[in-house]
Amino acid sequence: MKLIPLLLAALVVAASPVRAAEKVTLRVGYFPNLTHAQGMVGSHTTREKHGWFEQRLGPDVTVQWFAFNAGPSAMEALLAGSIDLTYVGPNPALNAYIRSQGEEIRVLAGAAEGGAALVVQGDSPLKAPADFKGKKLATPQLGNTQDVAARAWLAKQGFKITQTGGDVFVVPTANADQLPLFQTKRLDAVWTVEPWVSRLELEANGKIFLEQKDAVATVLVSSVKLLKTRPELVKQFTAAHVELTAWLNTHGDEARELVRAGLSAETKREASKVIITNAWPRLKFTDKADPAAFAKLVAEAQSVGFLRDAIPLDRLFSGKP
Repeated sequence: MKLIPLLLAALVVAASPVRAAEKVTLRVGYFPNLTHAQGMVGSHTTREKHGWFEQRLGPDVTVQWFAFNAGPSAMEALLAGSIDLTYVGPNPALNAYIRSQGEEIRVLAGAAEGGAALVVQGDSPLKAPADFKGKKLATPQLGNTQDVAARAWLAKQGFKITQTGGDVFVVPTANADQLPLFQTKRLDAVWTVEPWVSRLELEANGKIFLEQKDAVATVLVSSVKLLKTRPELVKQFTAAHVELTAWLNTHGDEARELVRAGLSAETKREASKVIITNAWPRLKFTDKADPAAFAKLVAEAQSVGFLRDAIPLDRLFSGKP
């Protein structure tokens, strides 16, 4: 008789419905630039229903992609809790880390190096750094990686640079707006990233004055909140990113076409094969993030008035909440 209650309990458990796996939505930021090729592939394959990341994260994870023009906007979204992860330039990542006293952001991996350049008019009289005095130079956004690089370079040439003027006028301008302004010669120079560098060259007769061949262009960062609540998911996403980065380096032709398709869909205009082919050799895709390179970027940013309250960077690369 004592076996009956146990038997009934076993039957109740067996009859209970299996608990469904928890559904998760992962919100990821990226820019429609070649230096964000992993984000471009991720967003486009999601759009085409064969998502690179979804295939590796499993059927219970939905990935939503959010496009930004430049890093400061993406980091504001991450700090506000609107996104969970983002591809971003190193300077905005540093700024967000320092602003939050190391509490809100972690670098998970590298993504790209190179792909940035200072472009001047094809018939420009700008032949030497001293010639930039009184000229207008556009960058994608105040405080983004190219903006800081431009200001630091100009300061090293002996120019006084302020946010609103100085010896050279640095004008934060969205990438899509730089091209027509450059074409109509309302800008003397632009410091930007691919594919905009190549578009300025091939569509607006621009020429490269200075190229950042080895500079850190893009990293993958996570909110600390996501690391605390879903550490395994962060590991899975990072592993998928590392795999994708290796694929970009070993499948050049296919990768270029996939990124081109993503750019076309994002900008709603056919991205030129010629421009993508011209730009691709300037990029190096890597999953490595060098803390020493970030320390140099801090010093560079401080030289032009950014990141004045810098803190140690050890937690930025810890991979821990």
